[in-house]
Amino acid sequence: MAGVEARSDTSRPILHGRVTDHGTGELLEAQVHILDPGGRPAFPLDAIQKVGTGLAGFYTCGEFTVEVPSGLVTVLVERGTEYEPYEVTVQASMGTPCELTLPLHRWVDLRKTGWYGGNTHVHYDERETRPDERLELDTRVHDLSVMVISHLERRGIPYSSNKYRVGILAEFGSDSHVIDCGEETRHNRGLWEAGYGHLLLVGLQHAVEPLSRGLLVSDSAPDYPPLCRACDEARRQGGLAIWCHNGGGMEAPVAAALGKLDALNLFDPFWAMPEEYTVWYHLLNCGFHLPASTGSDWYVCSNNRVYVQVDGPFSYDAWLGGLRAGRSFITNGPALFVRVDGCRPGDVVRAGPDHDLETEVAWESCHAVERIELVLNGEVLSVREVSSGERHGLWRFPWRPQEDGWLAARLVSRVRDSYYQPVFAHTSPVWLHVGRPAAARAASAAFFVKSLDKVLQWVHACARFADEEQRAEVTDLFRSGQDEFRRLL
Repeated sequence: MAGVEARSDTSRPILHGRVTDHGTGELLEAQVHILDPGGRPAFPLDAIQKVGTGLAGFYTCGEFTVEVPSGLVTVLVERGTEYEPYEVTVQASMGTPCELTLPLHRWVDLRKTGWYGGNTHVHYDERETRPDERLELDTRVHDLSVMVISHLERRGIPYSSNKYRVGILAEFGSDSHVIDCGEETRHNRGLWEAGYGHLLLVGLQHAVEPLSRGLLVSDSAPDYPPLCRACDEARRQGGLAIWCHNGGGMEAPVAAALGKLDALNLFDPFWAMPEEYTVWYHLLNCGFHLPASTGSDWYVCSNNRVYVQVDGPFSYDAWLGGLRAGRSFITNGPALFVRVDGCRPGDVVRAGPDHDLETEVAWESCHAVERIELVLNGEVLSVREVSSGERHGLWRFPWRPQEDGWLAARLVSRVRDSYYQPVFAHTSPVWLHVGRPAAARAASAAFFVKSLDKVLQWVHACARFADEEQRAEVTDLFRSGQDEFRRLL
């Protein structure tokens, strides 16, 4: 926590806290925020500290001791998104140790219904001095069934998460908390300007080289090879290729059009609606089955998570299979589910022009919800306003589709969580087959044809290659992707 000095003064009052499960009484790993009487954060000297925006805090294995000034002290405790935050204000006084039992109530248990939360994009920077301890706590404090921590390269910076071997890190996880070490393979056109883009490789058996190309390596490194090569290699190993930062790279539409992507990370690492969804919606309009995933990028610095439905017992392979199949929703709090004529996200619903569809949206949240929206081919089909205080609901919406496409649900709230992020959720799409091409398809295809014209100009005139064979290979790859979009016109 920048600007916060840990204090150790035996003349101060002492708080001793125990974080427990409300139902079982067992100790729980959690994230704790303490504000002293002056409004300053307090934390134990040896604690792993929270990273990210919002309220300052620290991790605990279940018990903690902290010194504070005399006066009113506020304690807020959180664990993931399925436990309701617990807050209490106490009087800290000299000579009387303050013993606190801090019970956390689980407002929903999605594992019991086959839904398991994960974060597919995490790194620790070069300043992290205790990566092993943080790695052990992260999945438990944030209640994640899956966490993917990724190697990355930027001019030789020794990121602490690069110390781990590629593959499952069984020594830090467990059967119910899987930690995978994958890669973020990347290319930038400028220092911060996206070039080909950033790609997450998860479920790998061994490293895929190179990690970076171009300016991320050195001033003279070529803009080669393209990221599609890494997609192919990850899939050969049985892994997944997930585009991160929502398709901001030049190669994202090419990789999608050529069928090389398994999912796309949204809200990664922050909220940018509506720009956050522009590329994704266009790709869906073109008919590319790209489920929603999400991550937090630098550290687990938000409540972002992707929930994946697993049919049968939980395993990492089953979780990756569910994500690949499109059975997912992303959220930083609420649970959101959609079905169309009983079909789940990832399924294809076949309907005739005279066939009415019954869409069912269910949600549950410990935060206030503002509205639920049904999105059809990138446009809002219908809105359900949620009354103040309503924390769960079921919305049945009958309608008749007129064309092919996709349907998803999204949840909007003005409430912000402890990271000061607006509360949201968005499902992956259910696919619709009516037999009449969607009008949005041509417009979205034209969007990518135009953008790839500019990309090809850059590849021809500005990109650096070791020889003209490399330039020709990348040019042919991008033209192949552009041809797929032209075909949709």
